[in-house]
Amino acid sequence: MKPPILIFVACGLAFAATAASASGPGTPDAKHLQPNAPRTVTVSETDTPPVVRAGLLQSTLILLPDQEKVANVFAGDTVDWVFDGGHVASRFVSIKPKLANSTTDVHIISDHGNEYTLQLREVSGDDDPHFDSKIFITPGDKAAKDRLAELPVFVPAAELDKVKQEAAAAQAAQAATLKAEKSQEEAYRSQYPGSLHFDYTWDKPKGKELGLQAIWRDDKFTYLRGQFQETPALYEVKDKKPSLINFDFSNGLYTVPKELDNGYLAIGKQKVEFHRTEEAR
Repeated sequence: MKPPILIFVACGLAFAATAASASGPGTPDAKHLQPNAPRTVTVSETDTPPVVRAGLLQSTLILLPDQEKVANVFAGDTVDWVFDGGHVASRFVSIKPKLANSTTDVHIISDHGNEYTLQLREVSGDDDPHFDSKIFITPGDKAAKDRLAELPVFVPAAELDKVKQEAAAAQAAQAATLKAEKSQEEAYRSQYPGSLHFDYTWDKPKGKELGLQAIWRDDKFTYLRGQFQETPALYEVKDKKPSLINFDFSNGLYTVPKELDNGYLAIGKQKVEFHRTEEAR
């Protein structure tokens, strides 16, 4: 199935209408109109559009299925009829006739791509004074019903603007975070050399024979670098007692997650002790 094509449409559906008098020749005597109970109409592309009974200067609310929102509305007569879909994306369309005995049609397109057509008739001249106050629309075609379970294909303009604003805000926040992290990293790099201390001593001939080249530390770690034919074991010495310690080793570099005062490297019988100078402690 091809991916849906987004068509951006405005959700403010109020049609401009010129004022029209509801009185004059052909207008029936004033009658007290009464609202019907809400009812459901089924709309199918192959059937005649259902008739909605509208009352003069009375509002009839049309509701799409719960899964849908109004994307656009087209009407035959926007002079004698008022159509309003509100100013935010919703499932509601309000209709109101301004001229007695008038008729028109309305076509509602949902954000799922379904199309609903209704026939509207003003009924104040009928013997029956009841008009439809609320109409629930349900699709009668299988394809239309299936589309209710799919993602919307139309995005109302108001929702699109909101998404754009949220995306812009998220990008700005991410940029600010990256800038702050970069500033911290640059500050750390500029200050890092001053935190390095090369204050260890060891027997240089023995160290050279084993492959040891340098030992230093910063405020958190101890580092030993060398060129070793085999990786020596690393011990820490405390209270004259040696113990193996955890470390990372890569490309000849030991990284110990602590500051060492005393220790040694050993391969078999070869051993190189190292110590921090007393002045550095």
